[in-house]
Amino acid sequence: MPPQYAYQRVADDMTRRIKSGEFPPGARLPSRSELCAEYEVSSFVADRVFLILKMNGLTESLPGAGVYVKESDQ
Repeated sequence: MPPQYAYQRVADDMTRRIKSGEFPPGARLPSRSELCAEYEVSSFVADRVFLILKMNGLTESLPGAGVYVKESDQ
């Protein structure tokens, strides 16, 4: 198995945490700097993680307020 990129490893873990209910719908995710500190990654990696989560339909960004877990469409 090829090595995983840091952004994919963090995105996979954040996806798991969202789906497990650790971050329920409407919850604010850690900020970019908090994500960088928690996972020991660069801000570029953190930005990519937030992009992946958004592209997968898990989050939404509110300018100036942060990134939140999207409410369920069901």
